[in-house]
Amino acid sequence: MIRIGLLSDTHGYTDPKIFDAFKDVDEIWHAGDIGSLEVCHQLAKIKPLYAVYGNIDGREIRAEYPENLILERENLKILLTHIGGYPASYSPRARKLIEEHRPDVFICGHSHILKVMRDPKYNLLAINPGAAGVQGFHHVKTVLRFVLHDGKIEQLEAIELGRRGAL
Repeated sequence: MIRIGLLSDTHGYTDPKIFDAFKDVDEIWHAGDIGSLEVCHQLAKIKPLYAVYGNIDGREIRAEYPENLILERENLKILLTHIGGYPASYSPRARKLIEEHRPDVFICGHSHILKVMRDPKYNLLAINPGAAGVQGFHHVKTVLRFVLHDGKIEQLEAIELGRRGAL
């Protein structure tokens, strides 16, 4: 069993509520548009961090983190990238990655819209944690927390960190 804290689209801002939300997780996964290495440093101080870079991330972040990440945890293959889309409307690059790697779980960010959807075509769970930062059009900052256990995702929780404009 492994407990995961998932976030995306921080855009250089680390909401202090993240530390409480992720205090009991085993790993933190960031699905891109990190915004600054300081965000990574703050998160990595509390738990091991696995991240991918997003379209707004510059050279420093791209030198530290890959564009795509394949993780194997609890008999699940997880594909993490930033721009991906959703079942029936994946980006061409994401569709190619899904077809190549055949993940059980596909995680992306970018849209700032929290969604968890089953994809029967590729037999996977598509997850977007929404946006945890203060930049963008989203109204509420969100992160996800869940447990991976023996090939299943359990105890999936959406956590609201507050309104986007509220620091």
